[in-house]
Amino acid sequence: MLDNGLKAVFLANRDKLLRFLAAQGAGDAAEDLLQELWIRVSVSISGPIAQPLSYLYRAANNLMLDRYRATRQASKRDSDWTNVATSGRDMSEEPAGERPLIAREHLRMAEETLAGLGERAAHIFRRHRIDGIPQKQIAQELQISLSTVEADLRKAYRAMLDLRRRLDEA
Repeated sequence: MLDNGLKAVFLANRDKLLRFLAAQGAGDAAEDLLQELWIRVSVSISGPIAQPLSYLYRAANNLMLDRYRATRQASKRDSDWTNVATSGRDMSEEPAGERPLIAREHLRMAEETLAGLGERAAHIFRRHRIDGIPQKQIAQELQISLSTVEADLRKAYRAMLDLRRRLDEA
């Protein structure tokens, strides 16, 4: 509990402390800061204070310094976050010059994988996945059963997934 002498000094000088906080830049938050000052002072007192008014002004000044530092730190954090968020918008893990080369290499590997499946399976995969042709129509075009188209697509999907896993592991 707050020493009765410090409590009396605080209450007697409440308006002066409030003006002091406002003059230090607290503005509309001066009342809130004065309340925080009261809480901080009442919790931290362990014995009598020789100059209670000076003690209260010093505590109010320290409170303003803490508020200033917190505001400055929050502003810096927001600024840093904005800089990272805007500068990283188009960033990639790969250097910009290597991306087209890597994409061409991956395309070459995908074409080789499809070629390894046979001409019919590669054709069915391209017609369905790239051209967007329904499986039933592909079956009619090639004069094969729908189940053969489905089987070739499963084989092609499996091969492409295996390629994807190998690329992801590399």
